[in-house]
Amino acid sequence: MNIEWSADELAFRDAVRAFLEQSLTAPLRDAGRRMTSVYADHDAALTWQRILAARGWAAPSWPVEHGGCHWTVAQHYIFARELARAGAPPLSPMGLRMCAPALIAFGTPEQQRFFLPRMLSGEHIWCQGYSEPGSGSDLASLQMSASDAGEHLVCNGSKLWTTHAQVANWIFCLVRTSKDAKPQQGITFLLIDMATPGIAIRPVISLSGEHIQNQIFFSEVRVPKANVIGRLGEGWLIAKHVLEFERGGTPYAPHLQARLEEIREFAAASAAGTALRVTDPRRIDTALFAAKLAAVSIRISALEVYELRAMSRLAEGGTPGPAASVMKILGTELEQRLTELALELAGPYGRAYQPAAARPGGPVSLPHTHGALLGPLDAALAPLRYLNERAASIYAGSNEIQRNILAKSALGL
Repeated sequence: MNIEWSADELAFRDAVRAFLEQSLTAPLRDAGRRMTSVYADHDAALTWQRILAARGWAAPSWPVEHGGCHWTVAQHYIFARELARAGAPPLSPMGLRMCAPALIAFGTPEQQRFFLPRMLSGEHIWCQGYSEPGSGSDLASLQMSASDAGEHLVCNGSKLWTTHAQVANWIFCLVRTSKDAKPQQGITFLLIDMATPGIAIRPVISLSGEHIQNQIFFSEVRVPKANVIGRLGEGWLIAKHVLEFERGGTPYAPHLQARLEEIREFAAASAAGTALRVTDPRRIDTALFAAKLAAVSIRISALEVYELRAMSRLAEGGTPGPAASVMKILGTELEQRLTELALELAGPYGRAYQPAAARPGGPVSLPHTHGALLGPLDAALAPLRYLNERAASIYAGSNEIQRNILAKSALGL
């Protein structure tokens, strides 16, 4: 594999940089800089999506006929790297990178014509209805029912850990339409309008005080059968297709490298004493910390090479396959490691709860003040990111489950 960029690829990189320099406003960069989880401030992400959609770059991995870009693997990777380098707020993946692949692979032409353009423009904001109380990693045990009522399915049950349900107007759900066969064969993939009568949302507040997750209750919710993707009972196959893209459809390395650079700058300022607003006798062991940074940098570089190889397979028409699990494991565990290093640098300032420093992916529901920060911005963000990233190795299928998948599908155990 040739890892040197060609002249055409360097020209593409320069074009992306020029676009970002012109279009990525200071408030949008601030939203990216002050993120505390994988989700950017909702309004900022939606604003940025509309800018990208106008340029034709909101969903470059989609087929061209649906609004994607006819890019090479290298161009996709360069684009992701330049977004991370510029500090752009990431777009919500629920519609563009999770529901869209299901629609493109299994939806009818009518479904594609209705949903995809609205997904691209941001008119439809999506959330994911997979996990339930008692059915998380063991997703096949889900119990939310969808009973046959002629032209409709009548849904009853609950979904949990539903990101951004409080702002979404559509949800893609896994529902149980049959209990006659083995659990996986009785599941259906269903699209539900969140304005449908019978839907209630209860917030789930995270350790950092942010309202990003929710529990949704469905009581006699009538959904047209026209909103079924694929056929009744085929939802498990579609869900596995979607999860491959959720776990490994986009590279982790560019984002990790950008975060690593922030920590390097924070470490340099801390070692010099320029990052501190009050006297702080604590000093890090610069040699030891530099070794820790070097170890993480090596692991990120190794992940980058692996991701480039996986993207090459995607370019040949394949799916992420087992590579999705590898990328999810390595990417999320490196994210957690970076938050640990930032928290180590924050020292005593990491004990303070300062959500006013952040632009989180949802409103902060716990009491807090909006006064001056105690210590530097990086120190104020460090504990918020640390608490959020504890979930990284759990969501999208826990890393323990990913290792089981690899043992079965890649190692044949």
